[in-house]
Amino acid sequence: MKGCFITVEGTDGSGKSTQIELLMKYLTDKGLDIVFSREPGGTEISEKIREIILDIDNKNMTGTTEALLYAAARSQHVEEKIIPALEAGKIVICDRFVDSSIAYQGAARNLGADVIMQMNSFALHGLMPDMTLFFDLSPEKGILRKKNERALDRLEAEKLDFHKRVYEGYRMLCKMYPDRIVPIDADRSVETVHKDVVEAIDRLLKEKHYV
Repeated sequence: MKGCFITVEGTDGSGKSTQIELLMKYLTDKGLDIVFSREPGGTEISEKIREIILDIDNKNMTGTTEALLYAAARSQHVEEKIIPALEAGKIVICDRFVDSSIAYQGAARNLGADVIMQMNSFALHGLMPDMTLFFDLSPEKGILRKKNERALDRLEAEKLDFHKRVYEGYRMLCKMYPDRIVPIDADRSVETVHKDVVEAIDRLLKEKHYV
């Protein structure tokens, strides 16, 4: 495909949203055609599934059900929105993708990375990111940030041990895919983190012949 697919990952409260906004402005100022999306969500159907997944009242949802719902939302998202944008030569920035499922359901729910990838074999339609930015922040600090911002959703409200397992899942992924995943220390100023993001993205744009 002609486009460029960038995903953004991190534990809850790692500052992804702020850095995505800054990155989109940076790329837009360069005159590049950007499409932003998120998971779960990104399409009308996927957003409805998101509401079910994150609803604080759905406390009885099993880990397997949760993983399958994420995969269903992802399949619709990839086929309806991401692939068409990439085929049109656009840069797609997605807040979370399959790495989140591996970290949250594979590691934290103890389903295993292999099981999650099997579940997502159809959902991905053969698609993987060109680059993944992982905002590295301890779960203790991340959840404290979230609590100070707003009420927590169903996954954010999980106990600290759950979020520690998520973090370890991400650390495992960084070791497994060092050529794709770029770890960025998120426990620094917004400006310093953004500088590291720009350096990583500029390398990718050069590789993909955007600059």
